[in-house]
Amino acid sequence: MISLTGLCSLEETMGMKLILLSLLICVVKSEPVLLKEQGPILGDSTVNLGLSLYQTMIKDQKLRSQNLLFSPVVVASSLGVMSMGAKDKTAKQVKSLLNINLNDDTLHSAFSELLNEVSNETARNTTWKIGNCLYAPTSVNVRDDFVQKTKTHYKYDHSQINFKDQRSALRSINQWASQATEGKLSEITAALSSTDGAFIINANYFKPHWDESFQQTMVDKRGFIITRTHTVSIPMMHQIRLCNYYEDNANSLQVLELPLSHKHSSMIFIMTKHIEPLARLEKLLTKEQLNTWIGKLERHTVSISLPKVNLEVSHDLQKYLQELGLTEAVDKNKADFSGITGKKNLHLSGMLHATAIDWDTEGNQFDQDWNSPEITKSAKVFYADHAYIFLIRDNKTNSILLIGRLVKPKSNDHDEL
Repeated sequence: MISLTGLCSLEETMGMKLILLSLLICVVKSEPVLLKEQGPILGDSTVNLGLSLYQTMIKDQKLRSQNLLFSPVVVASSLGVMSMGAKDKTAKQVKSLLNINLNDDTLHSAFSELLNEVSNETARNTTWKIGNCLYAPTSVNVRDDFVQKTKTHYKYDHSQINFKDQRSALRSINQWASQATEGKLSEITAALSSTDGAFIINANYFKPHWDESFQQTMVDKRGFIITRTHTVSIPMMHQIRLCNYYEDNANSLQVLELPLSHKHSSMIFIMTKHIEPLARLEKLLTKEQLNTWIGKLERHTVSISLPKVNLEVSHDLQKYLQELGLTEAVDKNKADFSGITGKKNLHLSGMLHATAIDWDTEGNQFDQDWNSPEITKSAKVFYADHAYIFLIRDNKTNSILLIGRLVKPKSNDHDEL
């Protein structure tokens, strides 16, 4: 027989278990809910920032006729790190660039979930190595709470370095980038523009895994047209498949969307129908126009020819962000990063952003035979033998993971810009 005291004890135990179970369910549910609610806001921020940064960069004469490549998600998250340590007007400018109306705690937690989501290699079956590091000069003391918070939310590394010994500083930065990308980026810079402030270093490597593989036997050498008088021989992949496609006849453009493995993200290619410089297409590249193109994509059978790509590009984004309004952070006399050091004794000297991407035939195997005469005869043709813009888009949040342009493909090419 169970005593009354025993019954009370049993009820209390069961009650506690139910309370703990309820709390556990709330915790489990709270994580995806935050990204579900704030994901579109973050996605919108990466689109605005990515396209604004792209349009600013192409105005640089040094980048004319050069490949471009960067990650709006990584740049936005680095601005999130800066906002964590910035105060007053410096903080306002950083948040203005992000254009996200969230309180600080929600912002950093949402970014943390977004980064975990888009870089989950197991769930997405796509390789994306993201490395970020804040290099501060040895003359300042970095607050422990700032280091801990940025590691927790943004997985940021931290290092203090004597920038006056530039050879040693360069070696340290390049070695770190190589380790962060498992050797894909062995040298991201050959010189440092300044030696008295902090440097934010982004090093990331992306390798997509197609939801339908290209056949290795369907790879051959083709010409890629750099200019009307300059053509290079490259390996070209070929495939006929059902996918999203749109022809903008008014602007003489083609838009192709290829889903990546597990369909969490997709790669979008935008190319002029005829051989011409990218300038006309790039003038059209706005958020509204991009949404229009994506909204008009429809399922078609498409005969696709894409270059195999191995691309490495480094940019110092500081001057471009400065043109977009980040003027306080880079000014030694005005910057307020007292949230990092406890004093107004730190400014941003550079933001080195290096990205490597390569895509080839790898993808999920499929059994459908698209090579029958009836199918090939009616297929749309996307033949990428000249310059085009490409971007990788997250299908959950609509964030732009990477954006770039390919104007001169070369095997093992590295552009220091």
